[in-house]
Amino acid sequence: MNIIDLHVHSSKSDGSFTPTELVNYAIEKGLSAFALTDHDTTDGIDEALASAEAAAAGGRPLEVIPGIEFSTEYEGQDIHIVGLYIDYKSDFFSRRLVSFVEGRITRNKEMCRRLTEHGIPVTYEELTAEFPDCVITRAHYAKFMLNHGYIKSLKEAFDRYIGDYGSCFVPRKKITPMRAVEIILKAGGFPILAHPVLYHFSKARLEKLVALLTEMGLQGLECVYSTHSASDEREMRSLAKKYNLCVSGGSDFHGNAKPGLDLATGYGNLFVPGELLDKIKERRRWMSAHPDRLRRSKILFTDLDGTLLNSKKQIDGYTREILTAWSRAGHKLALCSGRDINSVADVKRDLCLDLPGMYLIGYNGGQIYDCEKQETLHKITLTLPQTRHLLREAEKWGIHIHTYSDTHILAPKMDKELHYYQHAIKTPLIISENLADDLSQEPCKCLAIELKDLQKLEDFRLSLLPWAEKEGISMIYSNPNYLEFIPEISGKGTAVKTLCEILDIHPYFSLAAGDAQNDMSMIEAAGIGIAMINGSEDVKFAATVVTHEDNDHDGLARTLIDFI
Repeated sequence: MNIIDLHVHSSKSDGSFTPTELVNYAIEKGLSAFALTDHDTTDGIDEALASAEAAAAGGRPLEVIPGIEFSTEYEGQDIHIVGLYIDYKSDFFSRRLVSFVEGRITRNKEMCRRLTEHGIPVTYEELTAEFPDCVITRAHYAKFMLNHGYIKSLKEAFDRYIGDYGSCFVPRKKITPMRAVEIILKAGGFPILAHPVLYHFSKARLEKLVALLTEMGLQGLECVYSTHSASDEREMRSLAKKYNLCVSGGSDFHGNAKPGLDLATGYGNLFVPGELLDKIKERRRWMSAHPDRLRRSKILFTDLDGTLLNSKKQIDGYTREILTAWSRAGHKLALCSGRDINSVADVKRDLCLDLPGMYLIGYNGGQIYDCEKQETLHKITLTLPQTRHLLREAEKWGIHIHTYSDTHILAPKMDKELHYYQHAIKTPLIISENLADDLSQEPCKCLAIELKDLQKLEDFRLSLLPWAEKEGISMIYSNPNYLEFIPEISGKGTAVKTLCEILDIHPYFSLAAGDAQNDMSMIEAAGIGIAMINGSEDVKFAATVVTHEDNDHDGLARTLIDFI
């Protein structure tokens, strides 16, 4: 009888069997193959492969499939994506795992701090010393607390401290399941949606997720699973057939960590036939022969200053090379800035950045411009009464403020702040002493500038809070000296959603990169948010990925290369 198990965990994540013990146990149970799919790590694969090779030399053949199980987030729900046949030693995959490890370490250190505050003193170093060579999960925290007498049961640890609603729980910033599918595909693997019934989605919501993942390149659905009833399995097989997905199956074996759940047989009734693996291998051969069928068009939204541009306001050679490769792969590019749209166009022209599929977003999302069609696709403005109020209030405070027409900067006077602003902005200027009265066109934004007294600028902002809340106006800093006023319904995040809708690209297939507060909304709106290491701490916290290099050392390009 050909028996397999395509979902197995070792002690390298949260299982109790070492990889070698798993191999021996699988042979003892008569399996022909199993996949080692530890959580967010491949550290046990080399050991498992070596043990299987030794067993085969002794006349006990067993196929060990290199795999992984990614923890991802979709609409606030934890979703797991299993990857089989991962090229786990590739440079690309290694870089991705490094970012996962960094995210886990940051989260684990914060959980240690919170536990200590709640009377359970533990450091991250003590935790890793007690569980060496493991990917630390909440199960390890529970075991630590039990071992040291802080709790009476593992359940108590989750109920009181580290469960989703526990006092010491820290949610980990996770990638989307769509990104996990893409990572697995790029690493030569076979992506599968794990245990779909466990998410307790409605049929419609689950099918929506499956459809979206299939669009991204999902290849399998885990229909055969330890806790699936016969009707569950029938429904999942029907769903897999509808979306032309391979049927997969596994026990989700964790050893002693899941009492009563055994390898290959689950809780006693599980059976995963080897024919499922045969069909997966057949699909993999098709995938190798048709790589173009698995590529998806994406769009990058990038801020300019501090992100795409270096401190000399230029694009370095390597960054230009990666942007060109991005475009040649069929992806699109949107240059996003708080600047007026004419200034963004000036930047594009000065950089000689002439790539197909380019868009300009100015005024922090207030205007979207199609470079190829040479037309505005979307525009959101302040009202004239709102603009006049801002101009008059700024005059009372003695703070510089200006606004914009379609073609010019509009200011009530020339001062040192405007002179400073024009060092970088080439948009032509119109001075009008009676600007508040002379305005005839609704602008996308107003900009207040204070070069020395930043507290004065902040006090000005605070004085306007009640009015701004009533009027639906956002006040955001694009840098410590620049305070921008835009409609709440505007913003770079709105521009991300709007342009994706216009181009029929799902926001999950978008990336957004930035460094400052006014980039936050687009980083949160995009499928992948990229924060520059030189950016503000709140931007880094909101992002999915933080670059390892700054904007003077091709930080964005060195991160973007893995998304092409």
